[in-house]
Amino acid sequence: MSIKGVRLFPVLESSPRGRGPSQIVPVLAGLLLLSGCQKQPEEPVFPKPQRPVSPIVSPRFSNEDARDRIGEADTVMKLADIRAGMSVADIGAGEGYYTVRLAPLVGKEGRVLAQDIVPATIEGLARRVQRENLDNVAVKTGEPADPKLPERSFDRILMIHMYHEIESPLEFLWHIRDDMKPGGRVVVVDADRATDRHGTPPRLLICEFASLGFELTRFERLADTESYFAQFEPKLPRPQPTEIPVCPA
Repeated sequence: MSIKGVRLFPVLESSPRGRGPSQIVPVLAGLLLLSGCQKQPEEPVFPKPQRPVSPIVSPRFSNEDARDRIGEADTVMKLADIRAGMSVADIGAGEGYYTVRLAPLVGKEGRVLAQDIVPATIEGLARRVQRENLDNVAVKTGEPADPKLPERSFDRILMIHMYHEIESPLEFLWHIRDDMKPGGRVVVVDADRATDRHGTPPRLLICEFASLGFELTRFERLADTESYFAQFEPKLPRPQPTEIPVCPA
């Protein structure tokens, strides 16, 4: 039996003769008092961005055939240097456009974790993974400010056309700092436009990543689109939440 995290042993059964239940009350009261006095750990407070955030309007960025015609996924995966045997997180996976293309690339020895925060999207993504027999893919539900990834697990973390939808980007980036293996990289693909128009200006993106100790290691404009590829690696220590600088909009 437990009350508020305090385990209560069967004192009554082992009480000496002559002691009744009334004498157990002070013991129980004392345990409850100690439980109430224990300080709960305080949740860290993160700074909010000084910019608008786009709402999630669809589980897809564009038609998959149209994206394939310009070779989007092939280009991004090549620029990210994704190879067989790697572990890759696809954050904001949506309907799984990248997930189903990453799975054969990393192969049987590799792993893909497809993450999203919308329950209906997660259900549809799980059905697609099952339908296409992608045994090296797992599907996970995250939270708006924390993708809930396993720590020190990924060679690459992909954030494709979704960064502008993150409500607390600095908190989000703070969490993923611990989710990469040594030498791991974060890849962002987004449109070069204002955050309230479903994009992120590169200057702002680079600044927000730098606030968490990341360094831009590659930047490319993607052909036939207004989108760009940005790759980051952690270089400086992760700051405490209250020490994270906020970038101007």
